[in-house]
Amino acid sequence: MRAKDVMTKRLVSVLADVDVRDAAETMVRNGISAVIVTDQNGNLAGILSEGDLLHRGELRTQSRRSWWLQLFTTERQIAADYTKSHARKVRDVMTTDVVTVSPETSLGDIARLFEKHHIKRVPVIEDGHLAGIVTRANLVQALANTKDLISSNETDAMLEREIDRRITAHSWGRRIFSVHVSKGNVDISGIVYDDKERDAIRVAAENTPGVRSVTNNLRVMPTPIED
Repeated sequence: MRAKDVMTKRLVSVLADVDVRDAAETMVRNGISAVIVTDQNGNLAGILSEGDLLHRGELRTQSRRSWWLQLFTTERQIAADYTKSHARKVRDVMTTDVVTVSPETSLGDIARLFEKHHIKRVPVIEDGHLAGIVTRANLVQALANTKDLISSNETDAMLEREIDRRITAHSWGRRIFSVHVSKGNVDISGIVYDDKERDAIRVAAENTPGVRSVTNNLRVMPTPIED
C-alpha cells in the first residue's frame, strides 16, 4: 500500500498570517492535533502542531532553563524560543522544516520517516501541490482494514493449503483425500482405512484457524491386502 491509498484528502488548513489563537481554535473545532499552514497560493508553508503550542507566554508554560543550562545556550536560541512562545502569528510559531512524501511513497517508508524524524504526520505533495496528509492514525486504520484487502477466494485457497499441511504432517493423514473450502466452510472427501483416521482428519481441519465448519465426506475402506 502507498500514501495515496490511505491519505486524508480533506485537509484543514490556515494561512501563515492567521493569529495563533485562531489557529488553535481551528484545531479544537476540528478535533485535530495539527493544522496545515499554506501561503496565499495554497502552497505548503509549514505545519502547526500541538507541540508548537506547548510553550506559550499566555499559559506561562514557556521554556525556563536553569542557570547552568543557560550558560550553554546561545543568544540566538534564546531569541528563537522567545519568538516561538510570544509571537501572535502562525508564521512565527509553525514548523517550517516539513518532511513530505509523494502519493507513491510506500507505507513502510512512511513509517520509517515517522520513527527517524519523531513526527506524527507527513503532507503528501503531488506535482508541487498539496494532495493530502498521512498520519499515524491513517497507518493504524490501514492495518485494521488489511483483512478487507484479501478476497474470499484467496482466503479459502490459503485455508486449503494450511489444512492440507496440518493433515499430511501425520502418518494417518497420508491418505487419498481432497480439501475444498468455500467462505471458510470445509468439505473433505477421499478414502481412509478406519473411523479413527476419519475422525483425526476432521479434527485437524476443525482446529485450523479461520475454518467455520467441516463436512466430512471421507469414506472408510478396508485396508489393502499386500501380495
